[in-house]
Amino acid sequence: MTNIEPRQLESWICGEWFRGGGAPKQIRHAATGATVATIDATGADYAAAMAYAREKGGPALRRMTFHQRALMLKAIGQALMERKEEFYTLSTATGATRNDSWIDIDGGLGTLLNFGSRGRRELPNTQLLLDGEVEMLAKDQTFAGQHILSPLEGVAVHINAYNFPCWGMLEKLAPTLLAGMPAIIKPASQTAYLTELMVRRIIELDILPEGALQLICGSAGDMLDHLTCQDVATLTGSAATGRKLRAHPAIIENSVRFTMEADSLNAAILGADATPGTAEFDLFVKEVAREMTVKAGQKCTAIRRIIAPRPVIEPLVEALAARLAKTVVGDPSDEATRMGPLVSLAQREEVRQRVAELAQDGEIVVGDPGAVSVASGDSEAGAFLNPILLHCAKPFAAQAAHDVEAFGPVSTVMPYDSVEEAVALARRGLGSLVTSVFTNDPTFAREAVRGVAPLHGRVMIGNRISAKSSTGHGSPLPMLVHGGPGRAGGGEELGGVRAVKHYMQRTAIQGAPDLLTAVAGQWIKGSARKEGAHPFRKSLAELEIGDSVLTEARTVTMADIEHFAEFTGDTFYAHLDEEAAAANQFFGGRVAHGYLIVSFAAGLFVDPAPGPVLANYGVDSLRFAKPVKPGDSLRACLICKQINPRETNDYGEVRWDCTVTNQEDELVAQYDVLTLVAKTAA
Repeated sequence: MTNIEPRQLESWICGEWFRGGGAPKQIRHAATGATVATIDATGADYAAAMAYAREKGGPALRRMTFHQRALMLKAIGQALMERKEEFYTLSTATGATRNDSWIDIDGGLGTLLNFGSRGRRELPNTQLLLDGEVEMLAKDQTFAGQHILSPLEGVAVHINAYNFPCWGMLEKLAPTLLAGMPAIIKPASQTAYLTELMVRRIIELDILPEGALQLICGSAGDMLDHLTCQDVATLTGSAATGRKLRAHPAIIENSVRFTMEADSLNAAILGADATPGTAEFDLFVKEVAREMTVKAGQKCTAIRRIIAPRPVIEPLVEALAARLAKTVVGDPSDEATRMGPLVSLAQREEVRQRVAELAQDGEIVVGDPGAVSVASGDSEAGAFLNPILLHCAKPFAAQAAHDVEAFGPVSTVMPYDSVEEAVALARRGLGSLVTSVFTNDPTFAREAVRGVAPLHGRVMIGNRISAKSSTGHGSPLPMLVHGGPGRAGGGEELGGVRAVKHYMQRTAIQGAPDLLTAVAGQWIKGSARKEGAHPFRKSLAELEIGDSVLTEARTVTMADIEHFAEFTGDTFYAHLDEEAAAANQFFGGRVAHGYLIVSFAAGLFVDPAPGPVLANYGVDSLRFAKPVKPGDSLRACLICKQINPRETNDYGEVRWDCTVTNQEDELVAQYDVLTLVAKTAA
């Protein structure tokens, strides 16, 4: 057991470390009951903290581009990864084993790094985002509309739960900062010492702009009273707390964006095909047992209801009992321990009360909430509790099984007789973060997923094929949404770039195309195009939005079509068989290959000599608008649409609008050409 010297936690407010002036509250070690830290924020000026974020942090972040902010996240993540053992050592006080801490610490830092990478890969190197395509509002192309996303000019207040003091902060902080919005973090007091340590290390790095991040260790006081329409408030915690915060006068009066991710009665459904002896049955047992014991079941995504075919209930309970019996409960710093204690004695008592309520609908078949057996550590001073499994034989007549959550290593098995019943039971949770379906039957998977999806934020399908690569039931991933409807809070986090947009304002701008181009930083159809030197001769330093080239015409011959067919092997009848092509309602005779049109266009607009254009790396949104027949003359118009310099390279990405027209000036093809262009001329 690692000895931890008790200390009073401090808040990072207005660029200074602040120690409350009231009576500090003791925070105790989950496994020993010893004091780890004291916490108090009495006297903190929350109005000043909010103003500091808005006046210092917000403007500084908004002056940066998405790529600059993404690189900032990357630098922080990499630096913290190098000293993560410090966080692991302190994490044992929360009751977390090494594996539990990996989810929290490495998982949190990995999320930070993921957004750092995603921001540079998926977002432009600009200060605002374009949302969707241009809407042309006039036939003569003199009036158009475009949706844009710009950072909110307030502060994001993140109120986090105790179970993931690192990940809970970082999974919200990453998209917030990437969007260009400052944040105030309010961790749950019980494990705030780990959050405070990580924030200290972030501040010491001196990477973030002044005011971009603040920390409150202690009561939130009147902080929410100062929320405005430009602010965001988020909560991870109980549904009861969420309902209380959602009804806060400032949130209601100012229409403050409020996102809640609440604990829910998540389910795992065993498919009718997954009988004992199948891979899916074994995977199901392993996954349920893992979800019951990781973080001692203190996860918002943990499996609370185990829904299985009636004929396999008995062997399933036996298999789970055997697996849970192998779970070594004890001191989380002991390498042999597989499950540590709950976060506190008070939490253990609450779980015991919830188990008593659940037992009204069924019977306890594994474990005894009143009798604790540990391999190491003190079973009384520490908040230890052995895994508890209940069996609810009549789930449709039950209430507590679908309403009561014991936030610990507790789950309830319940039977179903058809896929419809399985779906109905899962839906009784009235909104959950995740349900998993273990089956190798496509029909069962389809019916189960379609049935539960409307009431769930995520559905994981497990089978023998994905077993080795699956991240499991309870792991929210940066690229997939985390949240759920109803009891789960009705909020949404993560989900890649979707998460960034939660901290931005969508605005529809309307006007003349030239003005929209100036505002959006992207050439819009109807805007003027600039002629002069071939744009492929210009570096990024010289290139401007709207620079263009209109090529000479080239006539497509029958010989061209036949040669292209022979050369490429594309001998589709519409190119070579006049009679068959004439019978086709779209062609009415032999036509040129679509890719022949694209190839000819490239030959028309490419400047062949070495220059700033380094490479063509793609084509987007290619569409063929009209067939090209032998004798048609093609010309291409290439316009610089968007310039996206890279922060850490000597080149950038340029998107070109390319249109190909025939001798009647009719559009035959349209697409975006993507090139890499040097920042400066050689």
